[in-house]
Amino acid sequence: MEETFERDLAEGKRHENIVLNAIKLRYPKAHIIDGYCKEWDIYIPELELGVEVKSDQKSKYTGNIVIEIEFNGKPSALSTTKSKYWVIYDGIRYNFFEVSAIWDCINSNDLKVAEFTGKGDTKPKKA
Repeated sequence: MEETFERDLAEGKRHENIVLNAIKLRYPKAHIIDGYCKEWDIYIPELELGVEVKSDQKSKYTGNIVIEIEFNGKPSALSTTKSKYWVIYDGIRYNFFEVSAIWDCINSNDLKVAEFTGKGDTKPKKA
C-alpha cells in the first residue's frame, strides 16, 4: 500500500505543477501550498482564491468523474473545499470547473451517492 500511496502522491504533485505552470502564464504569483492544506493545492494571490487539483483517469473509460464528498464518515473533498475552482485531469485533458457548478450538476441531476473503499484506502468514502 505504501508504494501505491507514494506513486499516487508523486503523480498528484506532477499534475499540480502542470496546472500551476498554466495558471502562472496569467497569474505569475500563483504558487503551490507546501505540505498538507485541506482548502486547496494552488493559491492565486492576484485573485485571492484557491484551486484544487484532482485526477480521475478512469473517467475516460466510464464517462463519469468521481467526486468525493465523505471519507471515513466525515465530510471531505468537495464537502469541505474552500477552493473556487477544481481542475480534474481525466487522462486526456485538464478540465477546469467552478466548485459551485459541480454542486449544481450534482443537485440538478439527482446523482446517486456511491459508497466504496478506494484502491489504496483502508476506510470507506462516499462520492
